[in-house]
Amino acid sequence: MKKIGIIVGSIRKDSFSGKIAENIAELFPDGYETETIEIANLPLYNQDYDANSPEVYHTFRNKVKSMSAILFVTPEHNRSIPAALKNALDVGSRPYGESVWNGKPALIISHSISNLSGFGANHHLRQVLTFLNMPTVQQPEVYLANSQDLLDDSGKFQSRDTVEFLQSVVQAFIELINKYEDS
Repeated sequence: MKKIGIIVGSIRKDSFSGKIAENIAELFPDGYETETIEIANLPLYNQDYDANSPEVYHTFRNKVKSMSAILFVTPEHNRSIPAALKNALDVGSRPYGESVWNGKPALIISHSISNLSGFGANHHLRQVLTFLNMPTVQQPEVYLANSQDLLDDSGKFQSRDTVEFLQSVVQAFIELINKYEDS
């Protein structure tokens, strides 16, 4: 069983990011298990913690270590990624030389309530993941515009085209995961 960790960039209750992540989790085939990894409870990273980290840091790092790959679903905040997501990336990358992200395949899905569809967040996150040595799905790129219109009243994607596109994205992610697992 391959375990896919899902990190949701928004820590808001009932966020579009969380609902989008739930829908995408359902697109993984048998043999893949998804689990959302909580980031809202992580204290702001401080290098002083490297010598004596809070227990919640250890729990988070161990959870990420146990995953085969990571799916990031994030909104855009001020043309970049949310602070909670950046903090989680920092917590997982420290202490220096002990990054839990190293070599883990990743998929980025960004969105916004505008037509820009999280373009800035997507590319800023790609920049950080490159430094963290996370091979990331390059194509297809996923930018979801007008998040508020993607989901119906039950929280499911309204458009079959959206589901089919995201199914192809999940397949590309699976191919990346298998490539790195086989090497």
